[in-house]
Amino acid sequence: MSKKFYITTPIYYPSAAPHLGHAYCTTMCDILSRSKKMRGYETFFLTGLDEHGEKIQKNAEAAGITPQEFVDTIAERFLSLWKAMEIQNDKFIRTTDAYHVATVQKIFSKMLERGDIYLSSYSGWYCVHEESYWTETQIEEGNLCPECHRPLERKDEPAYFYRCSQFADKLLAYYESHPGFIIPEARKNEMVNTFIKPGLTDLCVTRTSFDWGIPVKEAEGHVIYVWLDALTNYITALGYLQEDDSNFKKFWEDPESEVVHVIGADITRFHTIYWPMFLDSLGLRKPDRVFVHGLMMMKDGKMSKSKGNAISAYPLIERYGVDAVRYYLATEIPFGENGVFTPEQFVLRINQDLANNLGNLLNRTVSMIGKYFQGNIPSFVSNVTQFDGDLEAMVEKTVRAYEAHMDDLMPTQATADVMELVNRANKYIEETAPWALAKDESKKAELESVMAHLAHVLYVAGKLLSPILVKKSEALFAQLGLGLEEASYDDLLKFGKLNGHVVNKGEQLFPRLDASVEEAAIKALMAAPKEKAAA
Repeated sequence: MSKKFYITTPIYYPSAAPHLGHAYCTTMCDILSRSKKMRGYETFFLTGLDEHGEKIQKNAEAAGITPQEFVDTIAERFLSLWKAMEIQNDKFIRTTDAYHVATVQKIFSKMLERGDIYLSSYSGWYCVHEESYWTETQIEEGNLCPECHRPLERKDEPAYFYRCSQFADKLLAYYESHPGFIIPEARKNEMVNTFIKPGLTDLCVTRTSFDWGIPVKEAEGHVIYVWLDALTNYITALGYLQEDDSNFKKFWEDPESEVVHVIGADITRFHTIYWPMFLDSLGLRKPDRVFVHGLMMMKDGKMSKSKGNAISAYPLIERYGVDAVRYYLATEIPFGENGVFTPEQFVLRINQDLANNLGNLLNRTVSMIGKYFQGNIPSFVSNVTQFDGDLEAMVEKTVRAYEAHMDDLMPTQATADVMELVNRANKYIEETAPWALAKDESKKAELESVMAHLAHVLYVAGKLLSPILVKKSEALFAQLGLGLEEASYDDLLKFGKLNGHVVNKGEQLFPRLDASVEEAAIKALMAAPKEKAAA
């Protein structure tokens, strides 16, 4: 039976064009998905858009178009960005998709039949921006939202409610028995102390004051609360309660399948409190992990559409290539922590890691094999020089560490593992001094060993980095005389893999950047962040 891995991004709210912050989360999920697939897992990667709610309706009215026209335009921009970022998602769900609408109605009906939803009336505070209800004890002074600090609206309307109170104790018990369910643990503590222990109120799950949502079949004039609608995307996209539910059985029902939701901190409450409760109502398993990633910040705070400080990914991709942007996102901000985007760090990452370390190692190795062995990679022999054994051991250590860190949803650390190996190989060149060995015919065996070891390190590094460097890894393999189909993950520890291959010296993978010029160029982009329409 094949190993299975199901990973999801949050479905994004299409109130405006996507920016680098959206690209960050989706790229990290793409890297995790690609790394699992590379290792033989059967994977399913889902992303998409949460297209209903009062905020969308108001934005559409302000633009003078229908809500559907509004979200259709934004959806195209997200799809264009995913294409530009080389995102390999298996499905892109939109909550206006007909199959999703029909399935959410079935889900609501099931919960209603079970008695987990009941009709009452809602009177309280509501934030249109956050699509959230708040109690008197939660709101800030001046009737402000505790999340976004915007003014709240007083709502009084008939509504259906979900019986959260009856699931609270069960949820706390689940947290205790599944300590890895919420990552990082600080987020779990926040949910327990801020929301659950003070007492969970029942959740209002329908609205009657607007109509841009999924209609409740049992009650005319009610539309389903946007979060009940949105959260269920993770199972509707797989075919839950639909004629073809094969993906649902494979990736959700199969206990051997690992299910991971990656979300932003601002929606932790919905995914770790309400979503597990909804799944209980449906008699379904919970995800294995809900991973709360950090925020991509600018110097003036969180990168966001509403603050107007968001930078588009397109100009960066055009100027530096998609791999440089993907590498920066994967390495600069440890996954799970907040980080600040700066031009200086962007340029430094490209120059230090990609140009100086990886690119220089490839250039030097291919050049020396061409010069000393007419381009033929020598046969691999272990422990010829006093430094060979240490390098071989580090290759094995790197592969194991990489796998462990990817399994722990730590792609930043997994990438660091690979770059440590690259750094070690550059040091190995200085230790063995192949230019000196080449001058002494009696040292030919040592020279052959050095070249074979360096070529294999490059093969390993190229393969392990291929979920990030989706273009340049192919170019790296080509310089080693390998086609993509030959670059197998299963061969990473087969040290004779490259025996007899002929290298092909090509262009530098990552030319070194003029730091002052490029930092100024990026600052200019940041000063007037405008999305360029994708071709």
